[in-house]
Amino acid sequence: MKYVSHLCCRECSLEYELKPLAACEECWAPLEVIYDYGRLRSSVKPQEIARRAPNMWRYRELLPLAGEPASGLDTGFTPFFRATRLARELGAREVYIKNDSVNHPTLSFKDRVVAVALNKAREFGFTTVGCSSTGNLANAVAAQAAAAGLSAFIFIPADLEREKIISTEVFGAKLVRVDGNYDQVNRLCSEIAMKYPWGIVNVNLRPYYAEGSKTVGYEVAEQLGWRLPQNIIIPMAGGALITKVHKAFEDLKKLGWVEPTPVRFYGAQATGCSPITTAAKQGSSEIVPQKPHTIAKSLAIGNPADGPYAVKAMLGTGGTGEDVSDEEIVAGIRMLAETEGVFTETAGGVTVAVARKLLRSHRLSPDESIVLVITGNGLKTLSAVSDSAHEPAAIRPKLENFEEQYIEQEAAQTTAV
Repeated sequence: MKYVSHLCCRECSLEYELKPLAACEECWAPLEVIYDYGRLRSSVKPQEIARRAPNMWRYRELLPLAGEPASGLDTGFTPFFRATRLARELGAREVYIKNDSVNHPTLSFKDRVVAVALNKAREFGFTTVGCSSTGNLANAVAAQAAAAGLSAFIFIPADLEREKIISTEVFGAKLVRVDGNYDQVNRLCSEIAMKYPWGIVNVNLRPYYAEGSKTVGYEVAEQLGWRLPQNIIIPMAGGALITKVHKAFEDLKKLGWVEPTPVRFYGAQATGCSPITTAAKQGSSEIVPQKPHTIAKSLAIGNPADGPYAVKAMLGTGGTGEDVSDEEIVAGIRMLAETEGVFTETAGGVTVAVARKLLRSHRLSPDESIVLVITGNGLKTLSAVSDSAHEPAAIRPKLENFEEQYIEQEAAQTTAV
């Protein structure tokens, strides 16, 4: 049974058929997928969801496919756990990690959105797909296109981290490096989508692609025992993830699967590219574009398409936006690794560092539950922490050398303290 109804403009409410469209043809605002919640409420129950396979498709009725998915079947339902040691370090009582740094197949939350986009591309009859990307989306599209037998063109800024370039090229996609920032790359992709019969996942497939992010929210609620957290902190690039997690929680309230308790949304950005948090701090949904300059390249979108809606999700729930410096980002990466054994990329460092900043400034209650969304793996951004990595001197293979170098020095440091 199909529960997806139509596309609707977020601004003028003009309705469209379910077809590949980049934006409203009247006002150029983003399009939203609309579902028949009445039929969903009477047909699907949480008890049934719990019996399904542990992947994102356990929520398939709330995703915009006409049929069953043919690829991306192992994506989603990533680990969720209470981070007690990190909570102690942050000075909070109840902190949880939603860990998409181990998502399948390319270790980021973008695997979710691409799984939806490529299945939808197949339904529309596309044989070639593509994207503009700051890294994680490039990896995900290249990998899943290879697995689905689709041709792929991946457009990236030329200064992208080498780790992400290699882990895109290895899948055989046609990699196009563009001498410009992400916003310039994205404009090029928009022109290409207008000329060629291709499915560009974040252009003409964007309304469907973005729906995959909702599964982060569905999983958080289910993994909490079908309840909502009091606070959630989410990194922002284009702003789609935070808006879709907000939509997911509202979906669950409409369906009666969770108690309609309030959730405060907090958006996290790097100071070197913070157009959304800057607007949020000013209490405005008007986004002023910025030129990115930060180590958090996966968040380096200076003119975010969903920025105004991200601001509304934050301010409308009693939350806010905050940004952190490159030094704080590295410290956040190390804090999460040293306390919970999770190695995240720079976006995750942003999330942890923003949590620390919000708690220290008393804008986030240490006595309430806090979920931190970790969106990517640290192996993708090794260069961000390489300068701060300590490489110890080699010792001779003798017990006395080990004891002299480590045991005696540690004892001396303990005595000094």
